[in-house]
Amino acid sequence: MAEPAQAATGIRISSGRLVEANGTELVLRGINHAHVWYQQQTSSFANIKATGANSVRVVLGSGQRGWGTSPASDVANVISLCKQNRLICVLEVHDTTGYGEQSGAATLAQAVDYWISVQSALTGQENYVILNIGNEPFGNQGYAAWTTDTANAIRRLRSAGFQHTIMVDAPNWGQDWTFTMRDNAPTVYAADTTGNTIFSIHMYGVFDTSAEVSAYLSSFTSRGLPIVVGEFGNNHSDGNPDEDAIMSYAQANRIGYLGWSWSGNGGGVEYLDMVLNFNPATRSEWGTRFIAGANGIAATSREASIYGGTGTPDTQAPTTPGTPTASNVTSTGANLAWTASTDNVGVSGYTVVRVQGSTETTVTSTATNSAALTGLTPSTAYTFAVYARDAAGNRSTRSGTVNVTTPAGGGGGNNGCTATYRIAGSWSGNFQGEVTVTNGTTASTGWTVTWTYANGQTITQMWSGQDTPSGASHSVRNVNYNGNLGPNASTMFGFLGTWNNTTNSVPTLSCTRS
Repeated sequence: MAEPAQAATGIRISSGRLVEANGTELVLRGINHAHVWYQQQTSSFANIKATGANSVRVVLGSGQRGWGTSPASDVANVISLCKQNRLICVLEVHDTTGYGEQSGAATLAQAVDYWISVQSALTGQENYVILNIGNEPFGNQGYAAWTTDTANAIRRLRSAGFQHTIMVDAPNWGQDWTFTMRDNAPTVYAADTTGNTIFSIHMYGVFDTSAEVSAYLSSFTSRGLPIVVGEFGNNHSDGNPDEDAIMSYAQANRIGYLGWSWSGNGGGVEYLDMVLNFNPATRSEWGTRFIAGANGIAATSREASIYGGTGTPDTQAPTTPGTPTASNVTSTGANLAWTASTDNVGVSGYTVVRVQGSTETTVTSTATNSAALTGLTPSTAYTFAVYARDAAGNRSTRSGTVNVTTPAGGGGGNNGCTATYRIAGSWSGNFQGEVTVTNGTTASTGWTVTWTYANGQTITQMWSGQDTPSGASHSVRNVNYNGNLGPNASTMFGFLGTWNNTTNSVPTLSCTRS
């Protein structure tokens, strides 16, 4: 296929492949994130990056559906979060989903109106942003209009001055079982005067065999047409997609893929959450497969060169974590914290092991340099250590060991309750923290958690708790709806804070109840 006379200024298409402005090939390895429905989950960008992903596809709203409009200020913030976390940002309007079949869905023309309305946030970001015009823009009715409507949308965006690579989704709820996108792709591609359009297929129940996967993707690559798998999962209400074939074929043929989705699914497809309740330490079966399995993110993703990535495999292991320290030891649990490891690309998480002579048993995994251990046996001596790992699967040498002996009984000297502190996410100068309060063996009507920061951290906002600060110390009481706890019941409060970007150590917590 001939190269266009005019090239885009940033990410672009070259010889049927997605490349960066400097010509380095860009194979998307990313995760979808439902931002418009969960706008407070900004730590998800850092957590997605920690999996090794090089990109994130972000759900936005154009105003036609019940989830509202994503204004230019929000778009700018999303792009900033992508850039802070060294992710290529694929932005998509979700309101077009199922047009012609789903009531209230937006047209592609309305999606273009939206993109023009937020153009100020997008101009100059061509090295970092791909513009996905509209998610699954036709259902299983009226899809014959896909070719004309998509071509017209591309022309309008180019006429308005957009120079970004444009991504277009297939009709039929993204799965193109009618082959409308496949057969009309050359016509749509020709509508882009810059030649910088990439096609996106969503693979769910329609693509339940390896033959179907390879036949569809090869129909594009054999014609020099760029293609990406914009969504897929390991299961779906319409059938069982062959995720192994999708990931294997994509890796072998340098085709990008973005799995659906990080967290927050409902409507009977909760199994598509990669992590539970946006907690990176609790991966689902699908998340474990997608992130750490064969041809998954950790093994195949390469950071974009605009962020300093080289495109070559990462073989360097993280540095050895610090020797863990123990706190809040009870008869059945303990908190561990350690000095974080460093890595040439980035530490993706830690594994805590129990050491018994020459034998090691995995106890838990965590995305941060702390862990809450549960299910321990009373009156038992334990030895724990920690390994760090990066997104490519490289593992550090083992940390020093810490000895922990659980007491008999249930209270463990914590006045009938325990509290566990977790850093849920951090970004430039800021972080999000969570504290889980667990009651003892009898009911209580209130609780108080206290701690003192050692590294100058401050708390700027808190929810589900009432903070009484005194310098570096904090005393947090329950609010009216989470003070009454039954035996062994738990609740959680969270907060936003600032840190010095150097050290954000986990403090020792004390918990009392009433």
